[in-house]
Amino acid sequence: MTEPRRKPAGPGRPKDLEKRQAILDAAKRLFPLHGYDGISMDAIAAEAGVSKLTVYSHFSDKDTLFKEAIKAKCEEQLPRDRFDLGSGNRPIRERLIDLGMAFRALVNSSEAVAMYRTMAAQAAGGNGSSKLAQLFFEAGPRRTLDEFESLLARADAGGALRVPDPVVAAEHFFCLIKGLCHMRVLIGCCEPPGEAETRAHVERAVDFFLLAYGAR
Repeated sequence: MTEPRRKPAGPGRPKDLEKRQAILDAAKRLFPLHGYDGISMDAIAAEAGVSKLTVYSHFSDKDTLFKEAIKAKCEEQLPRDRFDLGSGNRPIRERLIDLGMAFRALVNSSEAVAMYRTMAAQAAGGNGSSKLAQLFFEAGPRRTLDEFESLLARADAGGALRVPDPVVAAEHFFCLIKGLCHMRVLIGCCEPPGEAETRAHVERAVDFFLLAYGAR
């Protein structure tokens, strides 16, 4: 009498999830350090402590892993609940300040700065990296813009803000939050500012934003 076949382990088992997370963590470390072209799937597998086959079983190709690593980094710093208006008991100014602080920490992080520099270097090299730049933009900046545009639309509908064009307003907000400091950090003129200086800047930026988009 033959034994019944065992069902294969599904992809949602904890061990598989742990391996997927280890791969993502390795990718988040290595891509900013070495750039897209400077790191191989073999190196990521070794860093994660898994086989190359395991990497490919979770991420079909290098482009997919790159995109998911960028997305995961953004979601660490700016999780979806940051874009939740909540019950409305908390003033919109405080919510925008919290969001601005998290965004500022993300764009000034060593990983983000390294990745921005990599994208700029590849663009300057003219090596046909537009696809890679697009992957980066869609997984990172585009996702953040989409989430914030949705928040602004909800705030406008609820009367907390007055935002006739959430797309334009979102661009205004993030440019104000980054300020000149972000460019100076990118080109190596200065280190990211400390907590007190950052909060002072974010509060001023939010107050300026509310002059334009605050509820009347």
